Amino acid sequence: MVKKKKPKIIIEGVTHEGETFRPSDWAERVSGSLSTFKNHRIYYSPLLTPSYKEGNRCVILDPELEKSNPELYQHILDFAKANKLKICGEENEK
Repeated sequence: MVKKKKPKIIIEGVTHEGETFRPSDWAERVSGSLSTFKNHRIYYSPLLTPSYKEGNRCVILDPELEKSNPELYQHILDFAKANKLKICGEENEK
């Protein structure tokens, strides 16, 4: 039996009211919590990556992070909810 992988969660830098979230580098700051720095370059983890969706900054959160670092995973979701950011792909929205 093949285990189906959960879809990645996309946290958009847009509030439910349609406002752009500030500061503009929020996605890099959030993703930086799992990044490494080598040879004067930052490398983001595939579990937590800054990106763009429809021209807006976003963070792509892999559900696998919940297994390896549940506290960070929950902290990121709590941050998004506290700031009323759009969350797409989250299966257990509360």
